[in-house]
Amino acid sequence: MPYKFIQYETVGDGNLARISLNRPEARNAQNRGLLVELDEAFRRAEQDDSIDVIILAGNGPSFSAGHDMGSEVAAAEELPGPEQHPTFRIDGGTAQSHVERRMLQEWHYYFECTNRWRNLRKITIAQVHGKVISAGLMLMWACDLIVAAEDTLFADVVATRLGMPGVEYLAHPFEFGPRKAKELLLTGDAIDADEACRLGMVSKIFPAGELPQNTIEFASRIAKRPAMARLLIKDSINGAVDAMGFQESLKHSFTLHQLGHAHWTALHDDKFPAAKPGPDITDWRAAGPLRIADPHRP
Repeated sequence: MPYKFIQYETVGDGNLARISLNRPEARNAQNRGLLVELDEAFRRAEQDDSIDVIILAGNGPSFSAGHDMGSEVAAAEELPGPEQHPTFRIDGGTAQSHVERRMLQEWHYYFECTNRWRNLRKITIAQVHGKVISAGLMLMWACDLIVAAEDTLFADVVATRLGMPGVEYLAHPFEFGPRKAKELLLTGDAIDADEACRLGMVSKIFPAGELPQNTIEFASRIAKRPAMARLLIKDSINGAVDAMGFQESLKHSFTLHQLGHAHWTALHDDKFPAAKPGPDITDWRAAGPLRIADPHRP
C-alpha cells in the first residue's frame, strides 16, 4: 500500500509494525493526509495477526511539531480545487456555519481518531525524539507506552501562541497531574525526558542514536507475553483511567476547545478561529526557543 506522508514497515522478527511519520521537512506537522494515512496504517497493523506490537515513530529532527498550521500542502488539502482532500467534503466539511464545520471536522479527524488509536486491540509504543509539540502530544498519548531519546522536549504552546485552551484530545491532567498541567498550558514551558519519566509519562530514555534499536528490543520483550494477557492488561488499565473520568474529561475539554474556536471566529471579521499574532497575542515568531519549566525560576 503506497503512502505519501508515512512509512510502514515490519521490524524485529517481523512481528513488530513500525509506522513512521514521514514529513521531516515539516517536522512531521500533521496535515489531513498524514492523519488519514496514519489511521489506515494503524488499522492495517491491527488487522494483521502476525503483528504483536505497533511502534509509532517520526522521521527527521522531531517526532511531531503538532498540527500543520498553514503549509502549502495543508492549504491545498483544505481549499476547494483538484488537490482538496476528500475528507473536507464529508463529516461536516460542507456545513455553512464556521463553528459547526470546525466542530465536526475536529471531532472526526482529531478527537475520535485519537481515541480510536488509544483503544487499538494491540499494544502500541510511541518512539519520540526532538520536540513533541501540542498535537504531537496527542499522537504520543494515544499509545500505551512511550520511549524517548535523551534530547526530547515536550510542550503544549496552543494557549501561548494561539489563545486556545490546549489541544483537542486534552489528556494533560492525567499525564502531568492537574497543577502541572495548568502551569505548562499557561506558560507554554517544556519538560525534558527526565522529568517526563519522573512523572510516569515516559517509560524508557535512550541515547538518540540507540533509540530505534532499543525501542525494537523493548517492544520484542513485550511481544513475548501472551496476546490475551497483553490485551487484558491494556483494557484493565485503560478501564481504570476511564473509571476516574478520563473519557468524560476528554469530551468536556473538546467542547471547551470548540468554544475557544467559536470565540475567536466571532471576534475576527475573517472568521479566523484562533488568536492572531499582534492584535490578540504576542507574536510567536518572536517567542524564541522553548523554555524548560524550572521550579526555581518565575
